[in-house]
Amino acid sequence: MISYARQPQEEQPEASLPPVEEHIAPAPRVSVQAFCETVETAAAVQSAGEDRRLGKAHLKIQMGGMAAAIEAYRSAPTPNVIVLESDGRNDLLGGLDQLATVCDAGTRVVVIGRINDVTLYRELVRRGVSDYVLAPVGPIDVVRSICNLFSAPEAKAVGRIIAVVGAKGGVGASTISHNVAWAIARDLAMDAVVADLDLAFGTAGLDYNQDPPQGIADAVFSPDRVDTAFIDRLLSKCTDHLSLLAAPATLDRVYDFGTDAFDAVFDTLRATMPCIVLDIPHQWSGWTKRALIGADDILIVAAPDLANLRNTKNLFDLLKASRPNDRPPLYCLNQVGIPKRPEIAATEFAKAIESQPVVSIPFEPQIFGSAANNGQMIAEISANHKSIEMFLQIAQRLTGRSETKKQKSSLLSPLIEKLRRK
Repeated sequence: MISYARQPQEEQPEASLPPVEEHIAPAPRVSVQAFCETVETAAAVQSAGEDRRLGKAHLKIQMGGMAAAIEAYRSAPTPNVIVLESDGRNDLLGGLDQLATVCDAGTRVVVIGRINDVTLYRELVRRGVSDYVLAPVGPIDVVRSICNLFSAPEAKAVGRIIAVVGAKGGVGASTISHNVAWAIARDLAMDAVVADLDLAFGTAGLDYNQDPPQGIADAVFSPDRVDTAFIDRLLSKCTDHLSLLAAPATLDRVYDFGTDAFDAVFDTLRATMPCIVLDIPHQWSGWTKRALIGADDILIVAAPDLANLRNTKNLFDLLKASRPNDRPPLYCLNQVGIPKRPEIAATEFAKAIESQPVVSIPFEPQIFGSAANNGQMIAEISANHKSIEMFLQIAQRLTGRSETKKQKSSLLSPLIEKLRRK
């Protein structure tokens, strides 16, 4: 069902500029897709997208209204916010019921309509619509509606925190987390940030070939300065949808942290980023335990041996007991099939954990070593490597989203491509 964020007002004023004293808080880094039926509304939404308060939002506008939205999301994940225009001639409530069947949980819906009727408002609220705006709308009406979804006290934080941790040191948890984040950003088209929490020995900067002058240490050691603007300055951009909060990876200071040392950083990231991937080092302390328990979803990376089995079982039991209302952690097996190494079979692992691994990633030192030494992801080294599909499977399970559908090529595509080359 479409999530309910806040009740729309039962009376809507005419579209106009806000009073001078009105404050509209900027929207976080979210994805917004609008489906308009009139060029006037499309123009207003387009102008709203150029407003500074929607500067971080990724806005896409399409024509076709409700019918176009339902068709679009049959094969593609829904964004953080959907803006729908209804001219009142079609069955708005019936369309919303159809949309709910293809809409991801947590997506907020704003309806722009022309029917000023209290009964309709109540039916929209009952179906979980976040806001109803009476047409005609101006750009500021659209800005206000979208921004207020995330500034209202009762609105949930938009960001999903995913924690990735190794059951044992050296199992490749950092490599997995970085490639999964890459899949989230590239294949699922979600804005994501990787936070490297191994301040002394973190490898995210190396893996993404980034060497930013600032990073997460600046935020942790200056908690009073942490806000959206400060965190934005610390982020290093890896791709259009992927950013990095890098670790200093230096030993000029000791990184002893209190239990809540990262809270301000996580809260700020959650308010500004749709997806936050935490690369958690293999250590057990108050803050690592707090980060794991506080995450929305957890991935444990394990190698197929006895020590990893024991540690994975311990982590599973602790996290399930500490998070009774959340789904259990996920785990994957990595470095499977090392020559001459005795291994515990995946079936035995699953029997002991009482859960199947998401994937079992084979041991392939050549390609993984080349990627690490070149500062690249596996997808950049070999576009068709089988592990890429595994990273995407993990990304889909952790985010609850399906793969963004790619355009199908026709049978004539190879021939057309050859003619273009000539």
